[in-house]
Amino acid sequence: MRSPDVAWISKSRLAALTTEQKKKFLPLAPDFAAELRSETDSLSLLQDKMAEYIACGVRLALLIDPTTHRVHVYRPNTEPQVLENPTTVDCSPELPGFILDTQPLFANEL
Repeated sequence: MRSPDVAWISKSRLAALTTEQKKKFLPLAPDFAAELRSETDSLSLLQDKMAEYIACGVRLALLIDPTTHRVHVYRPNTEPQVLENPTTVDCSPELPGFILDTQPLFANEL
């Protein structure tokens, strides 16, 4: 069982669950997941975790590394893309209109 730092599930997929299923840890992978790497996190273990999310049906996963100012973007059937010091990350087409502002994450180097 995995639990990302951030997750989003579409209303239609959430509506398909029973009331009982919604009261517990949801029995499905989210559409979107994000992990924020801390200083004590192993990059390779987080990369494996992100690949596992994609294998389980996540459509878009972001691994955000405030220390290196990188965002690793994972999508099904493609190699991860590494963005160097992006100011924003456009999450389209999976999340149309959602643009992640990374500046607050990178400014303080959590």
